[in-house]
Amino acid sequence: MKNFIMRPYRTFTLIVATLLAVALFSGCSAIRLGYNNGEMLVYWWLDSYVDVSSEQRPWVKKRIDDLFAWHRRSQLTGYAELMTRIQKEVQNNATKPEILATIDELKRQSIVIIDHALPDLADLALSLQPEQIAALEKKFASVNKKYNKEYLTGSVEERQQYRYEKVMEQAEQWFGEFSPAQEAAIKHASDERPLNNELWRDERVGRQQDLIALLKKIHAEKPTREATMQMLKDYSSLALFDTGDRGVNEQFFSGTKEGMANLLAAIISTASPRQKKRAIDRMQEWGEIFIELAMAPD
Repeated sequence: MKNFIMRPYRTFTLIVATLLAVALFSGCSAIRLGYNNGEMLVYWWLDSYVDVSSEQRPWVKKRIDDLFAWHRRSQLTGYAELMTRIQKEVQNNATKPEILATIDELKRQSIVIIDHALPDLADLALSLQPEQIAALEKKFASVNKKYNKEYLTGSVEERQQYRYEKVMEQAEQWFGEFSPAQEAAIKHASDERPLNNELWRDERVGRQQDLIALLKKIHAEKPTREATMQMLKDYSSLALFDTGDRGVNEQFFSGTKEGMANLLAAIISTASPRQKKRAIDRMQEWGEIFIELAMAPD
């Protein structure tokens, strides 16, 4: 259920989460393929953002390999346990508090990954050259252009319809096809969520600018590794798990989280026993694959 909950543009740690969620559109066998090739995929992703140099390449690849080895040993069984918990919640019509608790658990898991990767991220930040930071700025501009095209065009009704269709694509992968009455209930819950794509855009661009400024500061001042780790931890805490101005925009962002929980609850409650069984069976497959991957040799 991660793709329902986690926003898709959240920096480094979300690449690992994306690899775990790759089966959403490709079938459960893609988890094995994606995870077993995760080191290569993460390296390619990183290289597409900062243009890894020939000097950086060997140790960057080694650190990514080590991160996946640690993740395989220490984290995957926890994901399997989470799948078991979500199965029960789907069967029993998950409540809003239960869904919010799951969102918090996904955040906690992401924090664990970031904390473990902080020394490596600090070494990478300290090694970045001005042309690599410029490449990152250029990449941000490219992905922002795509975001603007997808989310900042059309009327309010068209934007609501677009995000509803995105939700339905994912919901149908889990539960199968929905009836018109079910779709109407899900559409209502989707439209009840706050909608302000310009605010999301501003928040997104602000976080990117903060990261660029931080990397330039690190390059100019060359702080210690420990100081760099703390700077990156402070940034990730805000960029990943705090959103926007916690004053004037607090109601919008808290309402967005509440609205997502209500939407998920609506999808689950409207699902038929057959649809729930489909989703539960798929989660069972995921859990079994997580255990299988955890037990596989590095």
